[in-house]
Amino acid sequence: MHTLDSQTERDRWAASAGDWDRWADSMADLADKLNRPLLDAAGVTVGDRVLDLASGAGEPALGAARRVGAQGLVVGSDLVPGMLAGAVRRAGSEAARGVEAPVFTAADMTALPFADGSFDRVTCRFGIMFVPDAAGALHAVRRALRPGGTAAFMVWGPLSGNALFAEVAAAVAEHLGEDGSLDPLFRFAEPGLLSGLMRDAGFARAEETDLTPVRKAPADQPFWRAALDMSFGHRLGDLSADRRGALEASIAARFAARAADGVVPVPAHVRIVTGTVAG
Repeated sequence: MHTLDSQTERDRWAASAGDWDRWADSMADLADKLNRPLLDAAGVTVGDRVLDLASGAGEPALGAARRVGAQGLVVGSDLVPGMLAGAVRRAGSEAARGVEAPVFTAADMTALPFADGSFDRVTCRFGIMFVPDAAGALHAVRRALRPGGTAAFMVWGPLSGNALFAEVAAAVAEHLGEDGSLDPLFRFAEPGLLSGLMRDAGFARAEETDLTPVRKAPADQPFWRAALDMSFGHRLGDLSADRRGALEASIAARFAARAADGVVPVPAHVRIVTGTVAG
């Protein structure tokens, strides 16, 4: 399984940072559809102090900052500093428009550089699965939360329920071979696994909620290209134009087979796992 326990893996994320930044703005509306239920689950509201982990290009820290307003504070963090370049850029754009923006800093999720009880809420969208010591990260999160505070994590359900990843990964494996690139994404696909770790870490209550939205994507557009670049960009840089074209044609054909009346239904399966610190 790929994890962030090696310099090679960190280099992979640093190398893909440009892809995350490049797609961040065009995917903002789609991202918001996942951000809102996560922020709701965490209970983020006006005046809260929020820590967002594994912020990448800024999600959902940017949305959290708009919720807490000038009376609150949002700190976005990521282990790989290069991943935050897009987040900093986007926060600057928000501030220039007079919108509240987060502050961003590099931080290791297992050794958070914040005092005990610093935050009311902690959020993490699709990040905890990449941490080798997930239990250590959850202990650090609980320490950083005030009594009564809430942490909310969003993780992927099983690959079989996530058509975007399943089809793109199958095409990549067919053309380039399987290398396990997506293994970490589905580390907590099993129900009860992450909530059990949260209880073990001392959270007073841990609950899971599954969401299974179905995106309606236009069949005549390469809506899958962001997933290809962001998940497999580290494998695509050396491809010739012909090989890249053949791979993309294969992906397009897979989704065309799912289309009806010009629309491709793309089911997804995500899980929100929340835990509360005893008050």
